[in-house]
Amino acid sequence: MPQMSPMNWLTLMIYFSLMMIMFNMMIYSSFNYMIKFPQIKKFYQKNWKW
Repeated sequence: MPQMSPMNWLTLMIYFSLMMIMFNMMIYSSFNYMIKFPQIKKFYQKNWKW
């Protein structure tokens, strides 16, 4: 089995790094979530008796 030249390994690393960055950018930009506003509930009463 022939050995790969270092330049070929470098281009493969750059290629897969760019693919990973592009894939993460696509996932980040396509992620859309609904913002849930907290409903204020009045049943919490602070009754401190020190």
